[in-house]
Amino acid sequence: MKEATGELNMTVVTVVAIAAVAAFFYAFVWPSIKNSIVASTNCASAQCSQCTTKNDGSSKCTACYYGEKFDQGPITCTFQGGTTQK
Repeated sequence: MKEATGELNMTVVTVVAIAAVAAFFYAFVWPSIKNSIVASTNCASAQCSQCTTKNDGSSKCTACYYGEKFDQGPITCTFQGGTTQK
């Protein structure tokens, strides 16, 4: 009986630890990953204007994203190896 209680306690501790790690990921890590994905998607379909080229060959552009809602407003995109203008 003592062994079964000990195994149950370890199971509870493991489940609580997994839930804590998942909650930390969902609350702190996931929002930055999601924002990065959204920014990459918006920059991939952006029309670029006001671009400046840096010394490393990348370009930083202020762009307007035209999506389903016509004009999503200005965003800033960094492109490696030049700009892609549509």
